[in-house]
Amino acid sequence: MATFSGALNPIVLKFGAVEIHWYGVIIACGVVLALALSIREGKRQGIAEDYFYDYLLWAIPVAIICARIYYVTFQWPYYVHHPGEIIAIWDGGIAIYGAIIGGFLTLYCFCRAQHLSMWTMVDVIAPALIMAQGIGRWGNFMNQEAFGRVTTRAALVAQHIPNWIIQQMDVGGAYRVPTFLYESLWDLIGFALLMLLRHRPHLFKRGEVFLSYVMWYAAGRFVIEGMRTDSLMLGSLRISQVLSVLFFVSAPVIMVVRRRKAKPAWYWSSNKN
Repeated sequence: MATFSGALNPIVLKFGAVEIHWYGVIIACGVVLALALSIREGKRQGIAEDYFYDYLLWAIPVAIICARIYYVTFQWPYYVHHPGEIIAIWDGGIAIYGAIIGGFLTLYCFCRAQHLSMWTMVDVIAPALIMAQGIGRWGNFMNQEAFGRVTTRAALVAQHIPNWIIQQMDVGGAYRVPTFLYESLWDLIGFALLMLLRHRPHLFKRGEVFLSYVMWYAAGRFVIEGMRTDSLMLGSLRISQVLSVLFFVSAPVIMVVRRRKAKPAWYWSSNKN
């Protein structure tokens, strides 16, 4: 990784050839906090704590593998000529949408195996997940990545962005739009809203906390992805924007169909179907 004047050190500790990066530490903190929040809400919904630990043991490796597969797939013109680098995840190259898809596929299989209600589980996990995503974006900040086009210091100051963030946005001698910051704030606002609204009676049916998370995250990601300069592409389209549109449109459709056909219980009812 190139280093730039004034950039923060992305490495926390180094033991010989072993390096501990801030990116990993920040992601780990987000996961731990998300686990704690999920366990607390899970108890309210009658889900034993051990289920969350067991799920995480499967979800973390699957999510990492899927995040890498997603990234490699849309960078295949490069990796087809460098197949030895496909597994070199330590050099960077993972995609959050791949991790989310892998995590929820794992959850689906886990819930079926454990005879748990998937809709209850995703409702419990969704607010914690978007919080972890908001925290995780600060790993991008430490790595000076996931930024946007070239801008000016004056433009960043005009947005009332703190100087220590502006300084880190000086990448290769040019200031960059801090898209990581925009997405982090969007995610954390979404987390606050879901936490405030989740417990309101007769607001959410079972599964709709999760579907609301999908709509919120997809809407923000679509807009912010359009500002980035490192998007994974599908022809002339940004693949994250394509998925964002699909998810944003699908979530309310599923919500309406479930209300009409499945008639799910309210989130706070004792019926976990």
